Amino acid sequence: MVGVTADSPATAPPADPPATTAAADVVRYRCAACGNLTRFDVVTTRRTRAFHHYSVGGELTIEDVEVLDESVEGVLCRWCGNGDAVEVLAPDTADPS
Repeated sequence: MVGVTADSPATAPPADPPATTAAADVVRYRCAACGNLTRFDVVTTRRTRAFHHYSVGGELTIEDVEVLDESVEGVLCRWCGNGDAVEVLAPDTADPS
C-alpha cells in the first residue's frame, strides 16, 4: 500500500464519471391512474463499495463505486401522487417509439 508523502500531488485526479445504468437494466414505470411515463419518485436502498481518496489538503474524491446490492422500496407518481397504481412496463413495451 502506498502512503501519502510530502511530494504527493495537492489535488486528487478527477473522479470517474458517475456510474450509468446499462440499457438492459433500465426499468420503466407507468402510472395507471394518470398515464404518466416520465416522472416518478423512486426510493431505493443501495449497498456500495467505494474507494475514498483524500488529497493532502483533505479534499475527498470518491472513486470506483461498485453497487453490491440494490432494492427498490417504493415508486410514487410525481404527477398525481399515486403510489398504488404505478406499474413496471415490460421491456418490449418500455420504448414507445
